[in-house]
Amino acid sequence: MKELGIPFRVVATEHIHEDYPLHLQGGDIARYLAEHKSEAYKMALEKHQILLTADTIVWHQGNELGKPADRQEAIGMLAALSGDTHQVYTGVCLRSDIARRAFFVATDVIFSRLDREEIEHYVDQYRPYDKAGAYGIQEWIGHIAVENIVGSYFNVMGLPIQKVYSELKAFTGLKK
Repeated sequence: MKELGIPFRVVATEHIHEDYPLHLQGGDIARYLAEHKSEAYKMALEKHQILLTADTIVWHQGNELGKPADRQEAIGMLAALSGDTHQVYTGVCLRSDIARRAFFVATDVIFSRLDREEIEHYVDQYRPYDKAGAYGIQEWIGHIAVENIVGSYFNVMGLPIQKVYSELKAFTGLKK
């Protein structure tokens, strides 16, 4: 947001459970979680304030890969992604005192084949336990494993900033 010249502040809230209805899939999960986070924010919004909440998931072969609980789960996730294509979905919810808009952005990510030593090195050095799918594209693994992406790089980082900007313009009439 800073790079876009839009003033903002980060507001921390208590931990929000990231459970979702089991019938949801892919981008609908990400959008649901972003809306859920928005609803959890209890403070009243003042006129001209906008709350932006987001959530990113990794979707591989019909399953969500969340944040790994431990080393073995992180290794397992990266082994599953190795040599395959997966999707990254980020759901975003914009809310003002009078309106709400929610959407998601999808990006396909193609990973090269990784060997066990590369996966273990990444997990041990970068400890990606706070990252959906057990990786950050901007880290070492992104440099060696990501062969191609179809869609927004920033979406894979966790916030599809171009789409957020265009949605903010439509939501607020923002002019730059």
